[in-house]
Amino acid sequence: MDAEFSGDARIFSCESELMSLDEMGLAATQLVGADTPGCGPLRGARQASSASLRQRIYEQVRSAGRISRAALAKELEVSPGSVTPLVSDLIATHLLRELEDETQHTGRGRPPVTLGVNPDRGLVAGLKVSDHEFSALLVDLAGHPVAQATLLRAAESRSVADLLRDVAMLYDRLMTAAGPGAPPVLGVGLGMPGMIDHASGRMRWSPIVAERDVDLQGLVSAQLGLPVSVDNDANLLTMAELWFGKGRSLSDFAVVTIEYGVGLGLVVDHAPYRGAHGLGMELGHTKVQLDGALCRCGQRGCLEAYVADFALVREAPIALDGALPPRGEVLATLYAQAKDGNEAARAIFDRAGRYLTLGIANVANLFDPRRIILSGSRMRYDFLYARELLEEVAGLTLNTPPPIEVNAWDDFVWARGAAALALSDLTPRLMA
Repeated sequence: MDAEFSGDARIFSCESELMSLDEMGLAATQLVGADTPGCGPLRGARQASSASLRQRIYEQVRSAGRISRAALAKELEVSPGSVTPLVSDLIATHLLRELEDETQHTGRGRPPVTLGVNPDRGLVAGLKVSDHEFSALLVDLAGHPVAQATLLRAAESRSVADLLRDVAMLYDRLMTAAGPGAPPVLGVGLGMPGMIDHASGRMRWSPIVAERDVDLQGLVSAQLGLPVSVDNDANLLTMAELWFGKGRSLSDFAVVTIEYGVGLGLVVDHAPYRGAHGLGMELGHTKVQLDGALCRCGQRGCLEAYVADFALVREAPIALDGALPPRGEVLATLYAQAKDGNEAARAIFDRAGRYLTLGIANVANLFDPRRIILSGSRMRYDFLYARELLEEVAGLTLNTPPPIEVNAWDDFVWARGAAALALSDLTPRLMA
């Protein structure tokens, strides 16, 4: 998959709510990049997971995209004799397949044979739920997109029952887009804002539903009749970077994202770090102002009370003379006004950007990651990360700050990360 699936390319943007692979046409083929094939973390042999050799072989093939048996043994630093029977077993169970490699064919006879993940073995679905819009992406086991769907959320929907109903409707739309001949769905990844414990599957709190401490994984699994993995939406974005984006080859990095809230994802040793109870990395709820602005979590002075969507929308009437456009268009209008020279609109983004700079510096001081990636669809609002703002990070950190990169994905990045979560959790089950 492409290392930089950026929102600037708008690969997945479309006006219709449903789009199958055939309807994606050229846009879909652009997702499979020759420079960075495969999907998943790019580990070296000495950075390999503690999984069985059979699973490591499967994961290595998936991350490479296609690879010969000899190269596979070399990458894993094991003997070819130990690879051969396990590869044969993975082919027999339809998890891997043999591919003729025309790029290495220079003479007569059959082209060299390489290995690849069998995409027809099954699919996984990635679902992202949020304040206003739900998105979904269906991918095969090689990480290739098959179909996508979106669903607008009713403004009055605040209960878990409403959430389950809308998730089922979104999933039905996704399967309609895939068509009747699609391979079976083997797992689902779902993410939403709030404190979501991936290990237990429980939603401790979310700003988009009224109930607390809910068995989200169990309820969604019962609703869809499939194995379900759940996580915080910032971790979905981190999974997207780890599996498909700028973080594939990095052993550790941090992702900072802005949407309706401010999220942080942290990768340590090629795997997401979630904290002792699965509820860590809540950058948006670190305090930047005592007795400050009210956050939607109920406390005051949180970072996201100054940086996130709802914070910008809260200030928008000042710049727009009280004439607010329809919901969903406020930020775009505010941004256009800032670009056109509206000083009040520019000041709103400037203040948010300074608070974001403070948050980035805190991440650098706390974790000292190899890289900080500013990721997500809101990165198209470049006032938030203007060069002069990012240059202030160095003055707020004790040591030289890590490189800061921007990855302005499109809105389907969240669902793509949910699909990566499903693939990650599905892999051990496939190896059983």
